[in-house]
Amino acid sequence: MPELAYINGDVMPIENAMIPIEDRGNQFGDAVYEVIASRNGRLFCMEEHLNRLERSMRALSLPVIPRDTIEQAILNLFGQAQIPRAALYIQISRGVSPRNHGYPENPCPMFIMTIRPVKDMPESCRTEGVGVITVPDTRWGRCDIKTVQLLPNIMAKQRAIESGAADAIFISADGIAREGTSSNLFVVRNNRLITHPLTPEILRGITRIVILDLCKSLNIPVEERRFHQRELFLADEVFFTGTISEVLPIVRIDGKTVGNGRVGPISSRLYQMLLKKMSD
Repeated sequence: MPELAYINGDVMPIENAMIPIEDRGNQFGDAVYEVIASRNGRLFCMEEHLNRLERSMRALSLPVIPRDTIEQAILNLFGQAQIPRAALYIQISRGVSPRNHGYPENPCPMFIMTIRPVKDMPESCRTEGVGVITVPDTRWGRCDIKTVQLLPNIMAKQRAIESGAADAIFISADGIAREGTSSNLFVVRNNRLITHPLTPEILRGITRIVILDLCKSLNIPVEERRFHQRELFLADEVFFTGTISEVLPIVRIDGKTVGNGRVGPISSRLYQMLLKKMSD
């Protein structure tokens, strides 16, 4: 089960992979990315991830790489690696050119991928929940585009780690709870889910879509609306959703207990339903 890299059609051991120093993704963050996870040897929601990748590429006016080229490269890399529980990272930049802020003429995109085993979190995080902190949202205004410009996310994650927490929730200047550093955010109150609507302030999470579909099948009411930070502390349950985090229950925020301090029934049920869907 080798960890592999892909660079513009060439596959190699990940430790041998290198990109040119003047790649615009490296110098400017002029690139988009996706992460697709697998369980039991199956890539989950690949079509949805590719749809979002195409949307991000269009938003940045990146050179077009045909969808079937991307899809075939993904399947070939996944097949070669033979990692049943994998994280497959995809990045497409505007390519290599002399450093200049303006877009280069006739750009040639840099298409890279890596594949590694997923480092699953301890089972206790699922059964006992995790603690998080809140941080000011200092990100740029187009969080719906999945770019590699992640420095505010990285700094927030590090602040959480240094605080002994698992992650951080971004809070806007007017007190609106947005999302985590790499996950969407849900609260449960009176058996009703509440999550931020799809606006430029949050990412259009793939797992978020799946969870909303599961809620429909389970007749769990959902409100997509902005909600204030104080609603986090009035909630019965709070949880993150994401490609790797899947459904991650939150039982403490800024040291304060959420609900009764235990993992709630709705987040537990949705996690089990998600695992079942991933295995079908």
